[in-house]
Amino acid sequence: MMKTFYKLLVVVFILSACEPSANNQQEKYNEQYRSKVHFSPETGWANDPNGMVYYDGEYHLFFQHNPDTTIWGPMHWGHAVSKDLIHWEQLPIALYPDSLGWIFSGSAVIDWENTSGLGENGVPPMVAIFTYHNRELENTGTDKFQSQGIAYSLDKGRSWTKYENNPVLPNPGIRDFRDPKVMWHPESEKWIMTLAVLDHINFYSSPNLIDWTLESEFGEGIGAHGGVWECPDLFPLQVEGTDEIKWVLLVSINPGGPNGGSATQYFVGEFDGHVFEPHGERTKWLDYGKDNYAGVTWSDIPDEDGRRILIGWMNNWQYANEIPTSGWRGAFTLPRTLELTEIYNDYLLVSSPVKEFEKLKSGSKKISGSTVSGMQEINMKPQFPMEINLNFNTENNTAMNFGERFGIILS
Repeated sequence: MMKTFYKLLVVVFILSACEPSANNQQEKYNEQYRSKVHFSPETGWANDPNGMVYYDGEYHLFFQHNPDTTIWGPMHWGHAVSKDLIHWEQLPIALYPDSLGWIFSGSAVIDWENTSGLGENGVPPMVAIFTYHNRELENTGTDKFQSQGIAYSLDKGRSWTKYENNPVLPNPGIRDFRDPKVMWHPESEKWIMTLAVLDHINFYSSPNLIDWTLESEFGEGIGAHGGVWECPDLFPLQVEGTDEIKWVLLVSINPGGPNGGSATQYFVGEFDGHVFEPHGERTKWLDYGKDNYAGVTWSDIPDEDGRRILIGWMNNWQYANEIPTSGWRGAFTLPRTLELTEIYNDYLLVSSPVKEFEKLKSGSKKISGSTVSGMQEINMKPQFPMEINLNFNTENNTAMNFGERFGIILS
């Protein structure tokens, strides 16, 4: 039997991931528990990444944000930008709650052809598509308290105008009706919205980001259903080493993950602009660890780059409100490149830290006595910054159950 090795990459860098503009901000980013390369808000609560879009040399990261306290509460869209996915500049809040509700999760796109009519003077609008969560309606007992709205920016995301006729997708009477992820589908020449609805996904289409039509539903009888479905994402990926294109559907679930808490499952299949058809019915997990949730990918990365880049919330609802930070709570994973590989007639997602982190590396050191069998402790003195490369011998296992059988614990 061929001996196969899989590499698990653990990256621990000490480098400022934010670029504070004043000394007091610099002090905040030297606080205990504050990661130096994982983006975290200067103050307040943060959870799901939202609205990731690339435009004019900047990666935009919006996120669920409560600026007033370190616990989940009235949701805004916080905002940060980066030119290299390593150093982040936090900008003022992009979207505030209004009479229609709090601003829950969603996505953003560049409307290059101005299909929405929201652009001006040849400037394509950056359009945010998000869920309104109306707490007052929820308290009345109705199920119609979540709907989808849009806002647009003509100055690279620095200021936003909400569409005057929001919501663009009213609630038909479904309690969990949220987290729109929108993409342009060139084959059908229309926008596709992937929306989490209770414990399944609804696909909608639109010619203009304003008028939406239900195309199909997906999820009944397939995948994990231990909790509510959230934060979906749909995108095409080329299968490694081939010209084959498959569609990947990410769906976060809370609870019900392999760790018992919140996690992200995925499906691989075909999408024709109307219906998603999965390849096989086996439940697959993006991560088996606890701290990558609600991850979605950037829109509008240039074709010459060709990467599908994801970032997630580095947390788990099992303990999200209990993390012992001061003045802020919630951080985000390292941005990762997603690739698709075919193994044993099935398709698996492969994650790697984005190539930009290569510039932080220097030198290497082999840990003596590093062959481990079974559960074993390795004592070492960490020297930061540090990257750990581990090779697993999977001779008596298959790639299909690798993630369930192998792993490391850092303590």
